[in-house]
Amino acid sequence: MSQVAMLGIGAMGSRMVENLLNANYQVVVYNRTEDKVKPLQKLGASYAATPREAAEQADIVISMVTDSDASRTIWLDTETGAILGLRKDAIAIESSTLTVSWVKELAPLLSSRGVAFLDAPVIGSRPQADARKLIYIVGGQAETLKQAEHILLSAGGLVIHHVGDIGQGMAMKLAVNALFGIQVAALAEVIGMLMKNGLELEKAIQCLSELPVMSLAAKNAANLMLTENHAPMFPIDLAEKDFRYVMQSAREVDALTPVSTAIHNIYLDAIKLGYGGNNITGVARLFI
Repeated sequence: MSQVAMLGIGAMGSRMVENLLNANYQVVVYNRTEDKVKPLQKLGASYAATPREAAEQADIVISMVTDSDASRTIWLDTETGAILGLRKDAIAIESSTLTVSWVKELAPLLSSRGVAFLDAPVIGSRPQADARKLIYIVGGQAETLKQAEHILLSAGGLVIHHVGDIGQGMAMKLAVNALFGIQVAALAEVIGMLMKNGLELEKAIQCLSELPVMSLAAKNAANLMLTENHAPMFPIDLAEKDFRYVMQSAREVDALTPVSTAIHNIYLDAIKLGYGGNNITGVARLFI
């Protein structure tokens, strides 16, 4: 399978397309904003006016969009949805960060058309995509993953974890993002407390970073807070959305989320103050 369609070419999708082109795959792209396609066309990608048209030209169709609503439109629009153009025996892959219930709803609709499906969200941001060090968390059939593995690796994957059935890849991705978001907000809070007790920001972060309580992810976040570098890699707007999806997906299985609920409110406060476009580390502005 060498013909790939990418639906959505934002910060991550565009980098995945470049990686696929560099690996000599034929790639057709769809994006709501056509102008963003032009740089990829210069690199060899072709353009489809609709998701349906893109799917008609591909063996493997990957979606990388902002949220579940966008994903639903991409796949199921009654006139332009990719599901209408998918070839029998094609493989559909959802690499966006979405709700568990939505990917579980989508899977049987694709299966009824003879299309295999993987939910395969990625862990990593722009630097990891550029360096081809993305981590895939995959739900679905092992046989389907085996067929699509070369595409995921060529799109920028370094490691692939097959965690279970459809929906379980998405559940794991939401768990990862929640755990990261909790760490970042907690780190910002304790640093703020330390500073108001007279410690300098650099000294506080240096001390914390040398202690076993700090994860590698938290250390990287702390360095961004120190330099006040909040250029968006994982924007607060998306972090807030992911916490909403965590809580929704938890409610649907009667799981409790008191910590995620509390942290979600912190990111909502950051958005209200105009920090939604900042990297997640921008939440430090509430405390420092």
